[in-house]
Amino acid sequence: MIEIKENILKFLTECENDCQAKFEEITRIEFLNQLKVLKAFNECSVESRHFIGSSGYGHNDIGKEKISEVFAKIFHSEDAFVSPLISCGTEAISQSLFGILRPNDTMLAISGTPYDTLKRVIHGEEGKNIGSLKDYNINYREVELVNGEFDTENIIKAIEQYNPKVIYIQRSRGYSDRNAINITQIENIIKKIRKVSSNYVVIDNCYGEFTEEKEPTDVGADLVIGSLLKNMGAGIAPTGGYIAGKKELIELISYRMTSPALGVDIGSYEPGYKLFFEGVFVSPHVVAESKKLAVLTANALNKLGYKTIPTLNDTLSDIVCTIKFNDKDKLIAFTRGIQYACAIDSNTTLIPGEMDGYEDDIIMASGSFNQGSSIEMSCDGPIRPPYSAYLQGCLSYQHGKIALANALKYIM
Repeated sequence: MIEIKENILKFLTECENDCQAKFEEITRIEFLNQLKVLKAFNECSVESRHFIGSSGYGHNDIGKEKISEVFAKIFHSEDAFVSPLISCGTEAISQSLFGILRPNDTMLAISGTPYDTLKRVIHGEEGKNIGSLKDYNINYREVELVNGEFDTENIIKAIEQYNPKVIYIQRSRGYSDRNAINITQIENIIKKIRKVSSNYVVIDNCYGEFTEEKEPTDVGADLVIGSLLKNMGAGIAPTGGYIAGKKELIELISYRMTSPALGVDIGSYEPGYKLFFEGVFVSPHVVAESKKLAVLTANALNKLGYKTIPTLNDTLSDIVCTIKFNDKDKLIAFTRGIQYACAIDSNTTLIPGEMDGYEDDIIMASGSFNQGSSIEMSCDGPIRPPYSAYLQGCLSYQHGKIALANALKYIM
């Protein structure tokens, strides 16, 4: 249950004073992104009739067509595919990779090993044919980051050696010990890639949308992929995912989503699209609130002697704050404190356990209105050294501050 101790609240208020310059910068970026979204709505002439859903085959589904058009405008891309039928970011990424890649093609990950849930998508399971990229004879290579930076020399060597059809970047940190990759880094590496390859640069954009003024498609990426249960849904969209980029790629991926005969021409969603339009419209504000919480958390935990990523002075290119506890019990206690301060399931005491797609036991606080909606308020981490918590999201900064105050009492 929530119990805010006065000394902790005073401490957080003092920490906020250090964050004001960063908060002002976050507000500036929020304004620019809100303007961009509003212009997209205006230019696409969104009307209330586009909220109406469809049934059956979903032919002439004007809501699905219009929300996809809005996303294409936001990302300044040739096309986009937005669907409530995409369950999560992992599915959106998986379907995209299978849509683009063919047997004997190569995927090159240049930001190190992708997030845990993609490992079986890429490598499959020993002794089983589960339909992974490996099972389809699609090759995989990776180049690790060096101190959070792209290893340009080895990336160029790998491109020249393997001629990868997909050059893959995971923008956010996943469960790795690094900061998010920022837009300047993405822009610089794409310029260098283009000197030796015209193949597809594909970005896992989860947790990164609206954290900066530009998106990866503004600086040369061919495709961005994300979940509506994260930034772009603002806790309002009940499900779904998006893919935006080159028209030829969206077409290939749509064939994987439905069938080669049909593509995006079918697919119904009877409940309608109002929540998806509303979610993306509110998204710049919710992302800004989440970034402010990440900044406050970093400053507060640094003052308490813990290493965090980012620090107060870092550029924020996702909404996540990593806290290294180096102590299993503190990781569990802190995460439980977040859960106790959630609006939903606050009476739950978390226990680490197995989760689909993860190699280690996971502890996960997620008291959200939409199951698994990590933009709302979540904190999780694998039960492995250095026992790091990954705090992300909040529908309002004030709720985030309350939850942080509640969690701090379990470790102070």
